[in-house]
Amino acid sequence: MSEKNISLTLRVWRQAGPHVKGQLITYHLDDVSTDMSFLEMIDVLNEKLTLRDEDPIAFDHDCREGICGMCGAVVDGQVHGPETATTLCQLHMRHFTDGDTIIVEPFRSRAFPIIKDLVVDRSGLDKIIQAGGYISASTGGSTDANAMPIPTQTAEEAMDAAACIGCGACVASCPNASAMLFAGAKVSQLALLPQGKAEREKRVWSIVHKMDELGFGNCSNERECEATCPKEISISHIARFNREFTRAAFVSREK
Repeated sequence: MSEKNISLTLRVWRQAGPHVKGQLITYHLDDVSTDMSFLEMIDVLNEKLTLRDEDPIAFDHDCREGICGMCGAVVDGQVHGPETATTLCQLHMRHFTDGDTIIVEPFRSRAFPIIKDLVVDRSGLDKIIQAGGYISASTGGSTDANAMPIPTQTAEEAMDAAACIGCGACVASCPNASAMLFAGAKVSQLALLPQGKAEREKRVWSIVHKMDELGFGNCSNERECEATCPKEISISHIARFNREFTRAAFVSREK
């Protein structure tokens, strides 16, 4: 596809701080290359704002390769933009047309308070991991790969769950601001493997309590999380999370 330039009108959410009222500000950009990524387009806009002695737009980014999970915004009402299985940094301007008006907003969730402009505090996801998304058993030295046989299908399913990059798209797209897809993926990647089974009851209880404490909502099977996940994590992992929680409830009752 040959490069071409388009003109765009951007309506970007600007908010100077967490306790300041924000609003959508309109900007016009000419000669936007369709080869640019969405974040590169914002870089160009920020250069123009800097030259005008205006405050550049704050937004999260790091690797810009769809791996780190840092980037994220709502573009025209869609988390990470209109393309499926795509992070914001992988979204290219060729998916927009000349003369488009694009509305760019931060993730909206009580558990993701706005820090500035498009930057939100997603440390709640880190706190979920700290609550139970790990194994504490000492692994010792390296063991032979075949010492603990694991069926290929099970290993692949665990790896699919581990593909979650923690971007928070599931939370931002869910009408309840639930973190169940994220939590389900983290529970799945450990519950499927022998190394994670020793702490399975403690893990799921700790994660549920932490999600409630942080203000994440409950899952009501809207499936918006699955539709917007850039790594296409399946809601089947939410089902496994629920089974693990039910099992933990029975085990604790027996004790």
